[in-house]
Amino acid sequence: MYQIRTDLALETQEKMQEDNVELKGVRFAEERIHKNLTVSTVVIETENGAKTMGKPKGTYITIEAGNMDEEDEDYHREVSVQLAKVLRQLLPTKKEDVSVLVVGLGNRAVTPDALGPRVVDNLYITRHIVNEYGKYAFGRDHVNRVSSLVPGVMAQTGMETMEIISGVVKETNPDFVIAIDALAARNTRRLNRTIQVTDTGINPGSGVGNHRHGLNEKSLGVPVIAIGIPTVVDAATIVNDTMFNLISAMNQSKELQTLGNSLECLNDMEKYELIRELLSPNLNTMFVTPKDIDESVKRLSFTVSEGLNIAFIDERAVTQS
Repeated sequence: MYQIRTDLALETQEKMQEDNVELKGVRFAEERIHKNLTVSTVVIETENGAKTMGKPKGTYITIEAGNMDEEDEDYHREVSVQLAKVLRQLLPTKKEDVSVLVVGLGNRAVTPDALGPRVVDNLYITRHIVNEYGKYAFGRDHVNRVSSLVPGVMAQTGMETMEIISGVVKETNPDFVIAIDALAARNTRRLNRTIQVTDTGINPGSGVGNHRHGLNEKSLGVPVIAIGIPTVVDAATIVNDTMFNLISAMNQSKELQTLGNSLECLNDMEKYELIRELLSPNLNTMFVTPKDIDESVKRLSFTVSEGLNIAFIDERAVTQS
């Protein structure tokens, strides 16, 4: 069966609700910060729930920021602070001084996939300073050691991303890894407006279906927190959404109502099969991204990096907000 895919646990949970699927072992909560900022939490507690959702057990926190694609510095700062709060909530250790390796996944030369590397470009790196001069070089009693890595993609290095990161982890021994990558969304309105943070790790390249070895606690030996923003959407999703709107429009027209009713009678599997036939053979692997993706990725990378800097360097911003 042809599946319209998404990397967002929130969208999977919504689809299950639409289909009236009973989700045992899955908890959902939503907090509206204000009109344009919502934080949703999906917790998969059991193996049965993981099988139903098609995602590993763990916590998936989604920040939906409707204005994140606009140039509003105050709003982006607010999103960064919220991201810092979520990160602090998911930290696998309560140590006062932690060592964290931030990994920017993706291909810097491909704009929709360049989020991870660009976030790393804007990070405040401290590990080398602490190792050389001690934490008092910052005039503080507690300083987190932040290091970073941009491993590139297999076509550039000839190595699995997991192999590169695993070697660095063994040498530098961080308390945990934060992996940042671009994702794929089910709903076009979530493109560049949603941040997912999870403690389950990530599969590099999953956003466009290039599944590599997973980055998680089992493969790296340390906990992995993944941060992702959907920057692309599957072409089949656009066709499916267009079909839904077309059916709605047909049902409002007396002349086309019969045809609309016929299409509406198709179940999801039949619609997917129809979409696959329409898109094959040239378009069924196509992913689409907004035309202003260059500016969007630039803004989003600053927002995410600022959230990381707040969480691990300027922690007072989290407590004061």
